[in-house]
Amino acid sequence: MRIAKPMLLVITPIGVGIGVYEAFRLTGGLAFLMIAMLALISFAIGMVVLTIRRERAELEARKQAQTAAPASSNPRQPRG
Repeated sequence: MRIAKPMLLVITPIGVGIGVYEAFRLTGGLAFLMIAMLALISFAIGMVVLTIRRERAELEARKQAQTAAPASSNPRQPRG
């Protein structure tokens, strides 16, 4: 896994670029459909990543709010 992840991160965009080039070379019009599909998939992945980051930040804020709230602020707890 130490070698596979960096290779995938580098080789995949190169392969996609070569595929788009070949699509333009063979059938120019259909290459636009391929680019549109790639843009849609990239947008969807980006939205998933943003949602996960937003939910993680919200969860962290809740955890910090719970730890920052004093324990003696419970109104049902008897005083004295």
